Amino acid sequence: MDKRSLSIAGHRTSIALEPEFWAALEAMAAAEQCSLAALIRSIDEARQTPNLSSAARLAVLRWYQQRLDADTA
Repeated sequence: MDKRSLSIAGHRTSIALEPEFWAALEAMAAAEQCSLAALIRSIDEARQTPNLSSAARLAVLRWYQQRLDADTA
């Protein structure tokens, strides 16, 4: 697990994720042409789970599912 600290909505928070999820989030941020912090902020604002790490993992899963769906369409 890699733990990173960042600012979201004016407050500091830490997120612990596996390196593969961090790499996926960085790929998502690059694809959306935004910073990693901005991407995490958007995940935080849209999450429906109390745990930000879980919300980030689910966002990665959805992103890859959408890419797979687009490739098979």
